[in-house]
Amino acid sequence: MQLITSASTYINELESYKQRYRQLETVNQELQKKVIEIETNHKQLYNEHLILQDKYDLLVYKRFARSAEQLLADEKQPLLFAEEAGQPQEKEETPQELETIKSFTRKKGGGRKPLSANLERRPRTVDIPENEKTCACGAVLTRIGEETSEKLVITPPEIYVDQIIRPKYACRRCEGTEDEGKPAVRIAAAEPAIIPKSIASPSLLSMIITQKFEMHLPYYRQEKQFAQTGAIISRQDMANWQQQAFAFLEPLFDLLKAEIKSGPVMWMDETPVQVISDMKPEEEGQKGRQTGYMWLALGGPPDKKVAWYEYHPTHAAYNAREFLQGYSGYLQTDGYEAYDCAVKDMPGIIHAGCFAHVRRKFFEAAKINKKPQSAEEGIKYIRRLYQLEDALRSKWKDDLEKFREERKKEAVPILAEFKEWLLKRAGEVPPKTLLGEAINYALNQWDKLIKYIESPYMTPDNNASENAIRPFVLGRKNWLFCQSVGGAKSSCGMFTLIETAKLNGLVPRKYLTALFERAPYASTLEDWEKLLPWNIKLPV
Repeated sequence: MQLITSASTYINELESYKQRYRQLETVNQELQKKVIEIETNHKQLYNEHLILQDKYDLLVYKRFARSAEQLLADEKQPLLFAEEAGQPQEKEETPQELETIKSFTRKKGGGRKPLSANLERRPRTVDIPENEKTCACGAVLTRIGEETSEKLVITPPEIYVDQIIRPKYACRRCEGTEDEGKPAVRIAAAEPAIIPKSIASPSLLSMIITQKFEMHLPYYRQEKQFAQTGAIISRQDMANWQQQAFAFLEPLFDLLKAEIKSGPVMWMDETPVQVISDMKPEEEGQKGRQTGYMWLALGGPPDKKVAWYEYHPTHAAYNAREFLQGYSGYLQTDGYEAYDCAVKDMPGIIHAGCFAHVRRKFFEAAKINKKPQSAEEGIKYIRRLYQLEDALRSKWKDDLEKFREERKKEAVPILAEFKEWLLKRAGEVPPKTLLGEAINYALNQWDKLIKYIESPYMTPDNNASENAIRPFVLGRKNWLFCQSVGGAKSSCGMFTLIETAKLNGLVPRKYLTALFERAPYASTLEDWEKLLPWNIKLPV
């Protein structure tokens, strides 16, 4: 009986232990879940910390450091304010760690550059007095040479009034009754002008427009300059002349727009611009000042380059799509998604990407990263592509087809290595850090990035359009906004004329002067074609 009781007690205790074990096992599983949850949260917070730290370091660097996309070899300077950013400074080098630098000889500078030989020279002699040209021995001094120096002299521009006199003639005998086929009073016809009944001559109009759109001098400053010479020209008059000239030259702009679509490659970019709305603030809920966009297209045949500027009130893809109608060839842009939408269902257009934007993202990651070696590795691949581009273009500059073949043969292996590295690093780097964003951006753009090797007219980047858009950005910093939508459109027209003239090797002021002189006489399409920058003949 006692044995049975002991066995029953043992079984009960064993059952209690099993139940307790199951309870502890449940608690252990819950604790493990919490540990996993904590580890996940910690990893997420750590990644968010890295992302915020990257953004903070980049802002500090952009604010206080150089913006050039250059990395010095063996550069060991720590980040600016690294301690404040939570990153320890590199330890200072002790005297034992300092290297001995060999002495060197500094090259002598080239000195002041000589003034251009094309400038007019007006010799002026500065001689010693006549009484000093006799020696103490009584002999007359002999001229044995001379010393010449040059100074550049500038006089204010010549301003005068072109007073046009047109004599009137009449017959005092019959007072015109005998010659009814002709007017009684005869006078020479007024010379045709781009702005009729205006004081604006072609030279004045050319100077005003180049001062604003090439030298970035707003009209209100030009108004002050003219006032100092005694010529009173208001900024409103200058703005009105600009719009009238733009409207008059519409046939020329149509030819330029058609020409830009006839080339093998087109580059596009866009930038915002403030415009004072023509509508009243209460109409359609519009504000007085709006942000519009200036779109740039660069293209045309190699010997007929065109820089086309066009204003649109929005940043939408249909603006680019509308402009690209009728174009067939390569389109090279940055990664803005609107261009992908614009060329969708347009099989004649092949969209290419820009390695400069990829490189910029890797530079940003390298600048703010304490250990930038990984970002620099990506930069090295891109640098190899650019070095190859420069070497082959120099070697095969007279044979574009041979250049295209050689570039494709040598660039493909570099691109393959680069993509393999990107795919490997994409699985190792948090995607929202600057390095992760650079890697993902490159992978997302990859199919477009490699398109440049197909055409000898394309380079790895879209820098051509960025260089063409820079004059507009510089001007915008000075005149800040456009007074109206019409003013924005005519400003784009003036930029088109000036930058296209520069692309074709012309001095904008001389080209515009000739254009404004001859345009009033153009009546046929052939006449307008003669005024295109690559056809016009300018006076010497």
